[in-house]
Amino acid sequence: MSDKKILLLNANYEPLTICKLKKALKLLFLKKAELIEPENGKVIRTPNTSLVMPSVIRLSYYVKVKRREIPLTRKNILKRDNYTCQYCGRKNLPLTTDHIIPKAYGGKDEWENLVCACVECNTLKGNKRLSETNLKLLKKPKAPNYITFLLNSLNEIPENWRAYLFQK
Repeated sequence: MSDKKILLLNANYEPLTICKLKKALKLLFLKKAELIEPENGKVIRTPNTSLVMPSVIRLSYYVKVKRREIPLTRKNILKRDNYTCQYCGRKNLPLTTDHIIPKAYGGKDEWENLVCACVECNTLKGNKRLSETNLKLLKKPKAPNYITFLLNSLNEIPENWRAYLFQK
């Protein structure tokens, strides 16, 4: 239960982060946050009290958040691309990262130029431009949004989080 994830919203209902149950309970107990969505009738019992298990909580005060940058690392590129080769779409095989525009042609180490690739596709592409191969990208790479990046680490997004995450 201690690894339970809770969606933490800013006072204006903007998603801030995903926190652990212990932190959420501390925020609720100190009245720094309020319960927005309970976890399907689950209750946490102590010798003196019982609390509704939170799923979504909201801060009682507004926090100004700086734009959080996700470090450009091999692990984060694989995570962003959901451990899927961006050329053939295969999973569950050895993966590397590939420069879409090779460094030899001026390609840079940046989110928009790096993708997850299986060893076979990466070898096939080699040090060539995409236009010089028969390979096509499944989707255009871009720098991930902080919250979207956190959500990708979850196996499944809880249904009662969706109203706060996917607003237009």
